[in-house]
Amino acid sequence: MPRGNAAQTKVHYKGANEDFVIFVESKQAVQDWQGDRSIPLAQVVDGFKIFVTHKHGAQGVLDTASKGTLEQEFHTKSEDEAMIQILEKGEIQASEESGRGGSKNDSMGGRVAHGS
Repeated sequence: MPRGNAAQTKVHYKGANEDFVIFVESKQAVQDWQGDRSIPLAQVVDGFKIFVTHKHGAQGVLDTASKGTLEQEFHTKSEDEAMIQILEKGEIQASEESGRGGSKNDSMGGRVAHGS
């Protein structure tokens, strides 16, 4: 996954009982795959993990989806098949993480020892 100020792109799928998230290389990679299914999933998906957010949308705490959850929602235990359905039906979301850049205390205030 990207670090710092790198863009982070994911696909969010709102299922019947759960919200699912997968991370992807880019919005363009997903759109290219949707137009040409001969593109391998490995060139689209950023790590072969499916996450659930416990019905908190795309911004919830991410936990790995269990095979039982995948089977209940997608009628398959195959993560690849579930990912295909998420890529087909989900919503692409791109965001930029703020990272740890920038100055936090330019004045250096609070660094002076105070006498009693």
